[in-house]
Amino acid sequence: MPSKKKKKSLYNLEEEILSLLKKQKDFLFLRDIYHHLHVPPEKRKEIRRAVKKLLESGKIIQLKRRKYGLPEKFPIYQGKLRVHPDGFGFVETEDGKTIFIPPRKIKNALNGDIVLARIEKITSKGPEGSIVKVVERKRKNIVGYLVKRGKYFFVEPEDPRFPFEIFIPKKRLHEAKKNHLVVTKIIQNTSEFGLPVGEIIRDLGDPEKLETHAWAVIYAHDLPHQWSSKVQKELIRIPDEVTPENKKGRVDLTEIPLVTIDGENARDFDDAVCVKRTKNGYKLWVAIADVAHYVLKNTFLDREAYSRGTSVYFPNMVVPMFPEKLSNHLCSLNPKVERLAMVVEIDFTKDGEIIKQNFYEAVIKSHARLTYTEVKEMIVDKNKKVIQKYETLYPMLEVAAELALILREKRLKRGSLDFDLPEPEVIINMKGEIENIVKRERNLAHMLIEDFMIAANEAVAEYLTKRGYPFLYRIHEKPDPNKFKQLSEIFLAYGIDINHPEELTPHFFQELITKFSGKPYAYLFNFLLLRSLKQARYSPENVGHFGLASTCYCHFTSPIRRYPDLVVHRTLKRALRNKKPPYKEEELEVMGKFLSERERIAEEAERDILKRFQAFFMKDKIGEVFHGIITGITAFGFFVDLEEYLVSGVVRLIDIKDDYYVLDEKGITLVGKNTGKTFQLGQKVKVKVKEVDLKRFYINFELIN
Repeated sequence: MPSKKKKKSLYNLEEEILSLLKKQKDFLFLRDIYHHLHVPPEKRKEIRRAVKKLLESGKIIQLKRRKYGLPEKFPIYQGKLRVHPDGFGFVETEDGKTIFIPPRKIKNALNGDIVLARIEKITSKGPEGSIVKVVERKRKNIVGYLVKRGKYFFVEPEDPRFPFEIFIPKKRLHEAKKNHLVVTKIIQNTSEFGLPVGEIIRDLGDPEKLETHAWAVIYAHDLPHQWSSKVQKELIRIPDEVTPENKKGRVDLTEIPLVTIDGENARDFDDAVCVKRTKNGYKLWVAIADVAHYVLKNTFLDREAYSRGTSVYFPNMVVPMFPEKLSNHLCSLNPKVERLAMVVEIDFTKDGEIIKQNFYEAVIKSHARLTYTEVKEMIVDKNKKVIQKYETLYPMLEVAAELALILREKRLKRGSLDFDLPEPEVIINMKGEIENIVKRERNLAHMLIEDFMIAANEAVAEYLTKRGYPFLYRIHEKPDPNKFKQLSEIFLAYGIDINHPEELTPHFFQELITKFSGKPYAYLFNFLLLRSLKQARYSPENVGHFGLASTCYCHFTSPIRRYPDLVVHRTLKRALRNKKPPYKEEELEVMGKFLSERERIAEEAERDILKRFQAFFMKDKIGEVFHGIITGITAFGFFVDLEEYLVSGVVRLIDIKDDYYVLDEKGITLVGKNTGKTFQLGQKVKVKVKEVDLKRFYINFELIN
C-alpha cells in the first residue's frame, strides 16, 4: 500500500500538471510537460502515473500523437447516438460532426437517444469521445421475446444494440404469453438481478406470423398509429362528401378528362393528370387533392399529422398520416366523384419549354382510376382489349406519353440523375404468406407520372420563390468531395480511373452512370454512387436539388402522405389570395429538421420490415443454391445480393475453410493468405442458404466453389 507521503506527492503532481495545462493555449506532449515542470529523467515515471490518473478521472484528455490538455478546450456536443450491434457507437451532432464512442464509454445510453458527448481525443479516423449525459430517451418502447427462466420472466430485446435483458415482475405481465413478441417499457433502472425492471404494455402475438412483425416494427420505431378522441371528434365535423358550399369560388374542371395512375394495390389517390395538344405544343393539368381545405393549421388533426410526418408503407399494411375518412375517401381522387383539388396548369412549347403556368383551386372529377400496368399495355404494348376499355381516354394518354418523353429528355440533358436501382416488391398471397420478392417494375407509365410531378413541384417552388413566400424546399446538397474520393479508390481497383473535376456536378455523375451502363458491376456501382451522395431533406433555405439538377424544387404533389406537401399547399393558397404567409422562416427551420427526421425514421422502419420479410421468405429455402453478387466487404465476411430474388445475406469467413482471409488496406477486397484467392465488390458468386435466424433476421449463405 502506498504511503501517505507518496499519495500526497502524486496529488501535488496532478495539481501541478493541471495548473500548467490551464496556462497553456495549446495541448502539450509529455516531453513538454517534463520540460515546463523541470522533471529529471528519474522522476518521469511519476509524471506518467499522474497523467494516467488524470486521464482516468476525466480531468484531462488525450489527442492523437499523445498530446494532453483540459477538456474545457473541447466543447460538449449534443447529438443522436447510433449504436452498432458490436457495442460501439457514433454521435451524430446537429452541425454534421460524427464522434466515435467506444463501447465502455456509451455507459447507460441507448441507440437513438439524444446525448451530450465530449470529444476526448482526435484520432486519424476522426474525433473520439464519451457520453456525458442522456438528454432525451428516444426509445420509449422496447420490443422483445418474453421468456421464462425458472419462475421468473424476462424480455430478450430483439435489437442486438440493446445491451441487456429486462426483468418483468409477474404483476407487470398483463397476461402476455411466454415466447410471444411483446412491447415493454422500463419502469425502474435496476432490479435484484442487476437488470432494469419493465412492464408489458402489449402482447404482439406469435412471432411466426407476419402481422406480428409489422406491429413489432411499428412499436420498435415508435410510429404513432392511434387516433386520439380529439382527432375523432374533429373528423365527425368534416363532411362525408364535397358540399355546394365547398365548391364556391373554385374553377370547375369536372369535364376535363383527368385520370389517376397508380399501382394495383394503391388506396389513396392524391394526384390526377391530363394533357391536351394545343396549337403551340401541350397543356398539362396536374390536380392534387386539396387536403389543406379540410385540415386547418393547429387543429388536433393537423398536430397529429405533423407528429407522424409521413405515411409509412409496409407490404401488408399502411400506417397513414391521416385517418381513412380523409386518406382513402374525401381527399382521395376516387373516380367519378367530385373532389376538391389544387391545380397546376402549365403550357409547353413542342420542345417542352414553359410558355406560361397557372395555379388555382378547383373542383375535379377523375374520369378513371388507371394502373401503371394498364397504361403500359395501352401506350407501349398497344393491347387492343385495354385500349377498347378506355377508348375515350386513350388519345389523351398518347399525347401525355409524348409530352412526358420530351420533359424527361430535357431533364436528363440538364444533368438529372436516374440510377434506376432495383426496388424490392414483396408479393403476399391470399393466405397472407410471402409468395415472392421481386424487382418492382418501373415502366413508361411510372416515368410519365414522375415527370409530371417533377414539373408541378418545380412550378410551385419557382412561383412561391418569386412571390417571396417562405416555405419548405426539398433540397439535396452537393456531394462531399472527400467521400467521393474514397469511392473513386474502389473504382480504381477495378481499372476505372476517374478524372476528378474541380466541382462535382450532376453532369459528371450522369457520365459515370453511363460509363457503368451494361457492365456486370453497373448495379453495384450505381448503388455506391447513390450512397456517396448526401440525403435529400426539407429546409426553408434553397440550395437546389443536386440529384434532379434542379435550382428550385419542393414537394407539393402528395399532401395525403407527406406533411411538407401540406405546408406548401397552405403557402400557395395564401399566395394566391395575396395574404400573409402561414409560416415564418424560423418556424420552418424547426419543421424542416423534424420532418426530415420523421422521413428517416419511416425509411428505417420500411427497411426493418423488409429485412424481416426477407428472412421469412428464405426460411424454407435452406440448402438451396442461388447466384449472387458481392455488395459489401467486411473483416468478418461479405454481403451477397441474390439474382433470383431481391434478397440479401452474408457469407461469413468462418464458413470458408480453404484459406485464412484478411481485408486489404482499402477495405474492398478479402485476400487469402496462402492461396492469394480474392473476394471483392461486384464479384459474382454461387451460394447455398446455410441458416436463417428468425430472431435476428440474419440470412447466412455458404459459398459454393
